[in-house]
Amino acid sequence: LQAGAAGIVALDQDPQALAAAQQRVEVWRQTQAGERQPQSWIRFHHTNFSQFDPQGRGEETHFDGILADLGVSSPQLDQPHRGFSFHHEGPLDMRMDPESEAPTAADWVNHRDEQELVRIFSEYGEEHFAKRIARQIVARRPLQTTTQLAEVIRQAVPPGARRGRIHPATRVFQALRIAVNQELRALETLLLQAPEWLKPGGRLAVISFHSLEDRRVKWGFRQDPRWQVITPKPIQAGMVEIAQNPRSRSAKLRIAARRDPAQISADIHQE
Repeated sequence: LQAGAAGIVALDQDPQALAAAQQRVEVWRQTQAGERQPQSWIRFHHTNFSQFDPQGRGEETHFDGILADLGVSSPQLDQPHRGFSFHHEGPLDMRMDPESEAPTAADWVNHRDEQELVRIFSEYGEEHFAKRIARQIVARRPLQTTTQLAEVIRQAVPPGARRGRIHPATRVFQALRIAVNQELRALETLLLQAPEWLKPGGRLAVISFHSLEDRRVKWGFRQDPRWQVITPKPIQAGMVEIAQNPRSRSAKLRIAARRDPAQISADIHQE
């Protein structure tokens, strides 16, 4: 690319998110019409980053930087028909790619046995009352809407837990979303693949929104010799940003650089 130009490869498994991004880019291009711009480009791919193959998509095989924005988006949370939020009544879907054939949240709560639900709620939601909640779900199913599930969860937890700072359904909804979309498996795949996609010195920046993701990013950077940690502690939103965007409160940004393979080899020989 010529000086000042840049190329961007944009991935998302949600076709609605891709369409919104393409529209924003087009609006920006129209506002810049008539001004001299570097020969930059952007290409969009409907895929999960764990399933992305640069060569198979006709892209460059090595990038200067990668930004991974994990988790659910505000539009997904705010659209009742997507089924991500217990604040609105909607179908128990939770698929980030609604065009996929993956099991929905309704499939999980209505067809998995009690032990499997306990495991999911405990492992992906760190839910203290996983057994009580799973037992009530099995007793009350079939459940078809977000509000039905949220009410079953509320009734399952002890009265004192219903008056906490967060809604009693928060952790279970997180766990189901992670299970439906295989989010942690996709993140672990990204951490393994990304060094091969980056040029030496290229950086991977990961924005996570809960401790399960953040811990995996932290240890993935520390344990893989291909990474040089840039942020020993995560970067978090300041008060001004949180005031403008309250959902940024839980965001954590960690960055690591792809080490030169020659340096990695030298380190191994020294050991």
